[in-house]
Amino acid sequence: MSTSEAVAADAGEETGWDAVRELPPSAKLVAKVLEYNETLTQSQLAEETLLPPRTVRYALNRLEEEGCVDSRFSFSDARKRIYTLAIESR
Repeated sequence: MSTSEAVAADAGEETGWDAVRELPPSAKLVAKVLEYNETLTQSQLAEETLLPPRTVRYALNRLEEEGCVDSRFSFSDARKRIYTLAIESR
């Protein structure tokens, strides 16, 4: 454990990946896929993870609640949202 991680643990603060550890496996998988792919839409995440779209939507909602994922509208298709990981990589 690094010094900054120890300080965060002592202060009771959670780092981004600590928050992900408490989430369901589907949210962990979505977070890992976003770690390796900078930006993806919900349908692209469903293809990459092989999860049903409904499960991906649930995982993204949980990740957004924890502040682990950012979303914005797609410039090429305003009906879609693009998701990026909001926590730093290890």
